[in-house]
This record gives sequence, structure tokens and C-alpha cells, in this order.
Amino acid sequence: MLVINRFANQDPSFAVEAREVVSWWSGRPGCLGIDVVQNLDDPRLWALVGRWESVGDYRRSFNGYEAKMVLTPLLSRAVDEPSAFLPPDEVGVNLPRGG
Repeated sequence: MLVINRFANQDPSFAVEAREVVSWWSGRPGCLGIDVVQNLDDPRLWALVGRWESVGDYRRSFNGYEAKMVLTPLLSRAVDEPSAFLPPDEVGVNLPRGG
């Protein structure tokens, strides 16, 4: 599973906070790796790109007090868009939410 969280209009100090999140998230079960990346053309645009063994592992990584304290300050500033991706043959029937 691939997860992409994008961030717009971030200042250079964003990298420090993002690396802290990556360090914490990297220790969660099922995390195969996470990178902090910065846009080549606009230095205010950033993303966290992660790979997870399963949707369940990713969703469980948000459980608990520590997860909320570490993840919420950063992820609350993410661009509001869907962020989780699977190969098309694993998605199944894919209906938009809130129809």
C-alpha cells in the first residue's frame, strides 16, 4: 500500500517536524519505509511518501495517545485529499465516499 500526504506553503522548518514523524512512524508494525520529499520547483511544497504492508497496518498506526500526539500536528496541515493507494486489482469496487 502506498500513502502520499502532501503539504503546501510550508516553511523550511517543516522538514524537522516531518523527520520526527517519519522516525516515529517507521517503528510501527507494517511500515516498509517513509520518505520526506520536497518539490523541485516550489520549495514550499512537501510530501510524506510511505509504503505499508497492508491497509490495516496503516490504519492501526493512528491508534493510541502517542500516535495522536505525534501525527496530528503535522497531518492536520496536509492537503485535504485522499492519500491511500493500492494496485487497481486490489482495490475492488471503488465508490466515492459521501455520495
